[in-house]
Amino acid sequence: MLAVIQVILLALDILWWIVIASAILSWLYAFNIVNSGNAFVDSIGTFLYRVTEPLYRPIRRILPDLGGIDLSPIVLLLGIFFLQQLLILYVAPAVIRAGM
Repeated sequence: MLAVIQVILLALDILWWIVIASAILSWLYAFNIVNSGNAFVDSIGTFLYRVTEPLYRPIRRILPDLGGIDLSPIVLLLGIFFLQQLLILYVAPAVIRAGM
């Protein structure tokens, strides 16, 4: 059971870095630093969009409209951090005590 918790933590870590990469790439697009016409950059951008957009959408519905500022990546990163800490501080010790 502890191995399952470690796999979930690893998946949350990977998701953490995907959200950060998505935010950085969106800034690079916004300031015209990368060429969106490049096929490689476009494929990375499409991948990051498809992975993160389903996670951002419910957050964007709840958050108020702040104009050009999108706080959904920050809220998602806080949620990921909360889940990681919940698993580390409460679930893993309970699994160890139960002897699973």
